[in-house]
Amino acid sequence: MERLQKVLAQAGVASRRKCEDLIREGRVQVNGVTVRELGTKVDPQQDEIRVDGRPIRRESYVYLLLYKPTGVITSLRDPAGRPVVTDLLHGVKQRVFPVGRLDYDTSGLLLLTNDGDMANRIAHPSFEIEKVYHAWVKGVPAMKSIRLLAEGVPLEDGMTAPAKARLIREDTAGGRALLELTIHEGRNRQVRRMCSAVGHPVLALKRIRLGFLTLDGLTPGQYRYLTEDEVARLKRELLVPSPRL
Repeated sequence: MERLQKVLAQAGVASRRKCEDLIREGRVQVNGVTVRELGTKVDPQQDEIRVDGRPIRRESYVYLLLYKPTGVITSLRDPAGRPVVTDLLHGVKQRVFPVGRLDYDTSGLLLLTNDGDMANRIAHPSFEIEKVYHAWVKGVPAMKSIRLLAEGVPLEDGMTAPAKARLIREDTAGGRALLELTIHEGRNRQVRRMCSAVGHPVLALKRIRLGFLTLDGLTPGQYRYLTEDEVARLKRELLVPSPRL
């Protein structure tokens, strides 16, 4: 017997956290009965499990690396009818979901998978997966501002964890600068809020790396499957949380 949210995640329905939301919302039925209690135990081999009336089934895991363009929502659907990231995945038969999120106006590297356990580990800060961003910001930050970004910035939801920050390029004529920021947290709009907090709002933002994965060989809107070696390396690096936390 396994927990219902774990079975849903392993079937590629969504991440474990999102599956918990589906249960709370009354969208999951087990043997014809709606289940709202987290931690409910089920037998995936014997019980009939449905989400929104559709039966689930275990799928082979897939791992996709997408170069998300701006103007696309990191979601499986959008009530406003805007394009979503899965619209870009032509030919992918499995139901995949994004790992974490990139804002509508942020571009760059986004993973999608139907492996809920791996998605949770990648998104959880205890594993300290590095997320590297290039941010064009308004004005040219002084070294004091860059040190603040690296040491921690007070935000409304608390102080940010230590990060890496460096100035890559100055465009004094254009009144802007290019920063590289490396974080391992996953707060909502974190990089944008960090830069605003030191007086340099973001003009354009792109995630260029997640752990050891990069955008090499891809253009905006393109995706590729992770190789077997990449998947194996990810699993090794996600085996044990960082001892620093």
